[in-house]
Amino acid sequence: MAIRIGANPIIWSNDDMPSLGGDISLETCLSEAREAGIEGMELGKKFPTTASELESVLASYGLELISGWYSTELLVRSAEEEIERMQPHLRLLKALGAPVFIAAETSNAIHSDVSIPLSRRPVLAEKEWPEFARRMTLMADAVAAAGLDFVYHHHMGTVVQSRQDIDALMTLTGPSVKLLLDTGHALWGGSDPAELAKVYRDRIRHVHVKDLRAANRATADAENWSFLQAIMGDVFTVPGDGCIDYGKVFAEIPDYSGWVVLEAEQYSKEVSPLTYARMGRNYLINILSQTGHLSCLRAS
Repeated sequence: MAIRIGANPIIWSNDDMPSLGGDISLETCLSEAREAGIEGMELGKKFPTTASELESVLASYGLELISGWYSTELLVRSAEEEIERMQPHLRLLKALGAPVFIAAETSNAIHSDVSIPLSRRPVLAEKEWPEFARRMTLMADAVAAAGLDFVYHHHMGTVVQSRQDIDALMTLTGPSVKLLLDTGHALWGGSDPAELAKVYRDRIRHVHVKDLRAANRATADAENWSFLQAIMGDVFTVPGDGCIDYGKVFAEIPDYSGWVVLEAEQYSKEVSPLTYARMGRNYLINILSQTGHLSCLRAS
């Protein structure tokens, strides 16, 4: 599979805080994504939940399904219970040919609660990691058996946020657990995205490219904001509008093949989501050209 550029609907609206972009219709999101040169989309709460309806809607805009977030609760459920629970989501992804299954542990996560500061995010004790990793591996094995790659999304406000967390997950899980490299969450969580790409390049199967505004992040940290407060404070943006060196990141994954998904979580009344989507894609095309990935880029 060549490199393809997709998008997450969070550029247009936020599922965790519907007041942010809640008035933007799915039709507007999809039409503007295609206008910006996007080839595929990840799921959001405004999307149909049956395969036939979802396929019809995406096809009408010339878009493909990339994947969709799945919230695991393996700290409170057995692997067997979670595997059973994930089946409808897995069937939907498989029916539409999505290559990856995106997962993140949310049983004690705080990222969707505007009242809880990130300083109070959950942290696993050392003794808890082996069982968590064992359950995650069993779940990933089941996804792999269905023909998809299981990719774990490290995320602010969750038990896999820091560089140490990511290393523990990758060290203790089996090879079926792949990594979703999210550049914005990596940097804010204390990782160098390029270093993370270098160390785990053989297990990276999916890439989210959101940029970080350093000054806004510093304010969020200094004022002990919650994740959603930080979103409203425009900490994240599209590539090229923040401080991440994407040339260094992609130089560390020269053989990467798959989707690169644009994300941004800002809601400016002065700049439209379409403008941000177009800005991010154009910047990304330039970076992929500079790092030698452009020859792998599938024409849209």
